[in-house]
Amino acid sequence: MKKLLQKTIVRVINILPARLQNKLEYKRQTFIGLSERPVEYSFVFKCIGMLCPTRVLDVGTGTTALPHLIRNCGPLVTAIDNISDYWPSGMSNRHYYVLDKDITTSTFITKEKFDLITCISVIEHIKNHDIAFKNMFLLLNEGGHLVLTCPYTENEYMENVYELPESNAYGKTIPFVCQSYSKDKLNNWLKDNGGIIIEQEFWQFWNGDYWSTGDKIIPPRKVGPEDKHQITCILIRKNVNES
Repeated sequence: MKKLLQKTIVRVINILPARLQNKLEYKRQTFIGLSERPVEYSFVFKCIGMLCPTRVLDVGTGTTALPHLIRNCGPLVTAIDNISDYWPSGMSNRHYYVLDKDITTSTFITKEKFDLITCISVIEHIKNHDIAFKNMFLLLNEGGHLVLTCPYTENEYMENVYELPESNAYGKTIPFVCQSYSKDKLNNWLKDNGGIIIEQEFWQFWNGDYWSTGDKIIPPRKVGPEDKHQITCILIRKNVNES
């Protein structure tokens, strides 16, 4: 009964006018600390300023304002999210129109191609990550770029960091996995799809070995691959003549 009531409330809020949603969010806001988005979004917009893309695809938008912010910079933007599977109570993005599309299904692969694809803290939640990466590359123009951010530890892949005993309460209630990728996983993606790393950043957010483990570090530290880190931001180029 409680879950049904919660779902009903979410649905009602989703259909409210944007101004009323804004007011409700404003009144209900509480400070729970900074997330990884300042680091990730900074990397995204640095890449956009450098590459000057015309068409951008944002994969896994959710309720964020990222596609709206990118559109404000000039590019034409398409936003997608697997709403049916990842948002069981429904999802409405008041910032931008989001298509209900699953990046892991071939039915989404269209004739439209993109100069840049952004996938920000999303691929760690996709079990079929190899297919997701492949399909994003299929949607890129030749010589196009992918901006990817995700939990990452250079030397070891972790299937679900939230199940680690040392993981704190952060993310425990999320109903899907949070993978932490590694150099081997990344190299396999690049090898299988014809990608080249143009730039990669490594960030330490916690004093543990993996994302969400140990105590949070404020502010986060930009480090090298040999230092302890839990997040990476990567700019990848699709090789010409690769599909």
